[in-house]
Amino acid sequence: MNNIKLIPLEDSDIEQFILDNQEAFNYGALEEFGLRDDHFEEGDQIISRETIEKSIDNGEAYRIMLDGMPVGGVIISVDGEKGDLDILFTSPKEHSKGVGYAAWCEVEKLHPDPDDPEGKHMDLDDQFPDGMFRFEKRI
Repeated sequence: MNNIKLIPLEDSDIEQFILDNQEAFNYGALEEFGLRDDHFEEGDQIISRETIEKSIDNGEAYRIMLDGMPVGGVIISVDGEKGDLDILFTSPKEHSKGVGYAAWCEVEKLHPDPDDPEGKHMDLDDQFPDGMFRFEKRI
């Protein structure tokens, strides 16, 4: 999917970015997978505004663009040679179309792993107790 681009999140888009993130997480957790528990971070939101804002403030936030239209977002944090994927989401309309994978490939281009310059390895660092996971890579 060559028409995926990452553009730095602009201040004027932060509010919509947060709303799109919450919509995508709610859709994934409640519609695609069905309610498995009643763990909501904030009211009826799977992910809270505060969690997203902290990630934006402490990381690199990008809009995922498909043919010039916003279809998701990604937030990464970089500390020296270590990088973490904090948040990656795609619009429910774009689920299962390869947008998330294409966005990850764009992140790899921004921060290539010196031991894996072609970006062929995605390491799962550790599994959280609630079944969620995070990606971590050397950069």
